[in-house]
Amino acid sequence: MVKKARSKSTASRRLKNQRRTRISFAEVLSSANRRAHEQANRRGGNRGKKFVWAAVAAAEEMAATHDVVESAEWLRRLLRWSLALLLLPLCWVTTWTFLARFSQATVEQDFWKTAEFWYFATGALVMLGWFWSGLLQTFFLYLYVLGHELTHAVFVILFRGKVMDFHVSTEGGYITTNKTNLVIALSPYFVPFWAVVCALLYATLRYFAGHTPQWDRVFYGFMGVTWIFHMVWTVWMIPRDQPDLKENGTFLSLVVIFLANILVLVALFCVAADSPLQSTQAFAMEWFRYAATSSDEFLRWVSGMITDFRAAGRF
Repeated sequence: MVKKARSKSTASRRLKNQRRTRISFAEVLSSANRRAHEQANRRGGNRGKKFVWAAVAAAEEMAATHDVVESAEWLRRLLRWSLALLLLPLCWVTTWTFLARFSQATVEQDFWKTAEFWYFATGALVMLGWFWSGLLQTFFLYLYVLGHELTHAVFVILFRGKVMDFHVSTEGGYITTNKTNLVIALSPYFVPFWAVVCALLYATLRYFAGHTPQWDRVFYGFMGVTWIFHMVWTVWMIPRDQPDLKENGTFLSLVVIFLANILVLVALFCVAADSPLQSTQAFAMEWFRYAATSSDEFLRWVSGMITDFRAAGRF
């Protein structure tokens, strides 16, 4: 969880408390008038009347402020939903292309027969079994929360922010920073932190100590373990009231998380190919082909609907 600097955090909490306990304009006006009349009765004369008018103006200003805050919140929600709906076609085309490319490589190119595939699958199955068994659940939970908050911290630094506080426990974690945005808030949900650490360690060992085919297979096994560890714990955490998702709207956050995870899978799939650059180019060409096909089908459907409505209107 990402926390902004203390002053801004306190202000946002006050604002939220104001929204939860907001009273109606009539109640504000009644309270202001009551206080004004009490002082007016004590002071008497025209000076008290002026105070009553000031109280009414203050009440109207307070009610107008609440209306402005409410309007701004609805505008933010509308923009978030619009952006999420615009991203849904990209999710569909990217997923369709990935599944087509993966199935083609698995079936036609016999990828499922390779040792790398089986080492990765074995590591993934081991992690799944471990997760469902509940063994060392507290340790794995702490490990996930640590990776989650470290990912936040890394992206804060990448965006030239500062991490002022860092806390991790099995009850949850947070960082306090002077900067946050959509990428910083959602980065732990699509960046497999421990898989990245595993890849960096493997690259370092391979550079300084050389490698053998057995090392590659062990690496794929560890990648299966760490990747599934990221996936199962992320899926387990998302429904449990995550502030990171609410910060930018839950619907938009879920769409971005899904699209980002698909893109990470695509990147790993292309890097694992014999020719990464050629595989990336082939995926891009396939993506544009599926995008054009989907767009043409959608336009045909819309045109058919318009034709049907016009025909129905004639009768």
